Amino acid sequence: MDLNKKTTLTMNKNQKTGLIALIGAGIAGGLAYWKYKTMSPEEKAKLKGRVNEAGERIKETAGDINKSISEKYAELKKTAS
Repeated sequence: MDLNKKTTLTMNKNQKTGLIALIGAGIAGGLAYWKYKTMSPEEKAKLKGRVNEAGERIKETAGDINKSISEKYAELKKTAS
């Protein structure tokens, strides 16, 4: 088997895997949309609250990381002087 043929076979396998993943993501997205549309208003409000809470936690964590990095950078800059 020559090198070009082997490379082509590998790319085809990768393309098939990517296509299967894309189809799976599309199906999952469709099911999630259907599930949301069939939820009661109370369930939708509960889901919205959980999503907002998760967003706030992510925002806080990002702020903490930014602060930590800034402090470490200032400390390294100070020791390098």
